[in-house]
Amino acid sequence: MARLAENLTTELRNFAVVVVDETGLTGDYAFSLEWDQYELQDGNPANRPASTKPSLFTAVQEQLGLKLESVKRPVEYLIIDYAEKPSAN
Repeated sequence: MARLAENLTTELRNFAVVVVDETGLTGDYAFSLEWDQYELQDGNPANRPASTKPSLFTAVQEQLGLKLESVKRPVEYLIIDYAEKPSAN
């Protein structure tokens, strides 16, 4: 499940979303997930091919029986106050 969370985070990278595994499930699972991969791409939705596949969130719930919930939590981040080019030596 941790690997699934990592993969979902990668798919949702344009939205700055981090998926955290809170299922408590361990072990390896084999599954197939079919969803509309164009829905998360930037650009005009009118330019995307028509699809009968569900959204990523719907597919995770209907095909895997898992629910993605949006939760706000504190996160660690790095602030760079100043940067300069290194000297020639």
